[in-house]
Amino acid sequence: MSSSCLCDQCSALCCRYFVLEIDTPQTRRQYDDIRWYLVHQNVFVFIEKRKWYLGVYSRCKHLQADNRCGIYETRPKICREYSTDNCDYHGGEYDWQVLFSSAEQLAAYAEEALAERALKRLKERRRQEREKARTPQLTLVKKPPRPAATRRRLPKLRPGLMLGPALAVGPNGNGNGHGNGQAHGNARRPASLRSLPVLPR
Repeated sequence: MSSSCLCDQCSALCCRYFVLEIDTPQTRRQYDDIRWYLVHQNVFVFIEKRKWYLGVYSRCKHLQADNRCGIYETRPKICREYSTDNCDYHGGEYDWQVLFSSAEQLAAYAEEALAERALKRLKERRRQEREKARTPQLTLVKKPPRPAATRRRLPKLRPGLMLGPALAVGPNGNGNGHGNGQAHGNARRPASLRSLPVLPR
């Protein structure tokens, strides 16, 4: 009875390449960067479940002639987590949606994808314009500015008008000056001036 196991039949396909997830390209420059990957040897790119992956065909340095692992006991964790349920040997068909093995394939795909993306943006912009045309536009009415508050101006005091009668001089010399700045010694000060304070000299 044969005691062979799966490892006896395996050709170690999973040990002959590695795959890294990359960002989904959105612009022409991003597509061109991925095209740069594909101009190198042993490189492929594929889309699986709407995610993009970069693959490189490169044999593991520890793969032995009998297709067994030379560092099996200390192999990396990513190798330990790999299950035979999706093994390349008997896992069935690959479920990628698109596979690129050349830069020309990617360039053709990029032209179609970018044109479709531009068409979607155009349709969305036109839809927004139609929605905006159907929506009534509200017009803002600005209130007229309030007039600036005016301060009530008080009348100016004119001492000449208030003290004029009290300072008036008559022609008969009763308390009047001679016009030379000196008053009669016996002149009496008018009653309206008696109540005014006199500052000392």
